[in-house]
Amino acid sequence: MKNLTLLAIDDDELILQSLRIGLPKHWRLEAIHGLSELPSKGDFTAAFVDMHLTGNTNRAEGIDVIKKLKETFPNLEIVAMSGDLDRDLMEKCLRAGASRYIAKPLNLDEVIITLDKIEALRLLQAAPFRHPDMNITWVGSSPEALHVTRQIAMLKGEDGPILIEGETGTGKEVAAQLIHSQEPDRPLIAVNVAAIPENLFESELFGHVRGAFTGADYTKVGLAEAASGGDLFLDEIEALSLTLQAKLLRFLETGEVRRIGAKESIRIKTRVIAATNKSLEQMVKEGTFREDLLWRLCSKKIKLPPLRERKDDIAELCHWFLAKEKNRKKELSADAVKVMQDYSWPGNVRELKRICEQLAVTSPLPIIRGEDVLHIIKPTLDAGSVAAIDFSLGLEAIVSNYEAIVLTQALNKLNDVDEVARTLQVSRSNLYKKIKDYNIEWSKQ
Repeated sequence: MKNLTLLAIDDDELILQSLRIGLPKHWRLEAIHGLSELPSKGDFTAAFVDMHLTGNTNRAEGIDVIKKLKETFPNLEIVAMSGDLDRDLMEKCLRAGASRYIAKPLNLDEVIITLDKIEALRLLQAAPFRHPDMNITWVGSSPEALHVTRQIAMLKGEDGPILIEGETGTGKEVAAQLIHSQEPDRPLIAVNVAAIPENLFESELFGHVRGAFTGADYTKVGLAEAASGGDLFLDEIEALSLTLQAKLLRFLETGEVRRIGAKESIRIKTRVIAATNKSLEQMVKEGTFREDLLWRLCSKKIKLPPLRERKDDIAELCHWFLAKEKNRKKELSADAVKVMQDYSWPGNVRELKRICEQLAVTSPLPIIRGEDVLHIIKPTLDAGSVAAIDFSLGLEAIVSNYEAIVLTQALNKLNDVDEVARTLQVSRSNLYKKIKDYNIEWSKQ
């Protein structure tokens, strides 16, 4: 980004001078010495505010400055700075509107890292205008969505594994792509752990040499090695067996891979971004996930909220998805938004995307009405209604009927057997068996 401006408010000229010297070239400093000079307008990217502007250590005038800046510039990233590391003072700064607090005397390396992450946040917030590929944009302006955006920005330049947690359909792959995109010109290799048979996974991840086993007719570079210098995204990490978990842990700890059949290891630098829709803590308790691997993965963690916890974003998300239907111009009415906000969204953003795609095709008017939405989601609502259950059928028949309804709805909504299998957390072969057993018919598009 170009033309970034740092507003520095401090009565110490030495601090201001050190900032002038140490700022990256694409940042410009605008320095203010006292309270009377606070700007009422301007295009500032960030502000550094000293807590004790008059030299009175008993009063932190900087807190009032932060409040005034937030009133004037609501989107401004504010950093408090002081040699006073009193916890109560630091908490007050955060409540006033600062995003972080750094200690004096300033460490210029810390200043540059802080500005770099603020720049990353600004880029993410402008993502719709940067990325023609809508698949790598985090859409939403609710507090929950903005918190995710801030977490992603804070991971720019960070080494070591990253864990992304969230229910199915919350956007874990989008978050991984955004984390990766903050450092361009680096490879990104994405792997769905659940989609690779266990007996092939080690070869896929670490590679093999020619003749290592029957069928190894050539030397193969593993995915971890192919991602060297960049990121390896392991989706559905919970599907990894305990044996393979141990091998992944060793790689994370040493940075070394040994191709199957090779005598020597290769040292690589690959950042692992793992994602899960399960509680790994619960899996540890059940003995199905290694505790040491969990601790290694979750030193840097993002938890994505389900759509039911960020319903204020539904209208914005719908607008985004409908805009992708370039040949059909559709707008969402207020009553349609209300119907959507009253729905629980078990499939989260992925389900919302599929419904928007259906609405773009099926709604008869340029304006999508509440009744158009209900026509699509009402079968799901009815299927989950206690009033719709005939208890005289007996428990086994009721469960079978409900399972058939769920599978039919999932197949019609997601329109992809593999995706339905992943979403419902069943094997592909088991899903095909159930489709046959229940004689399910669905509209393949």
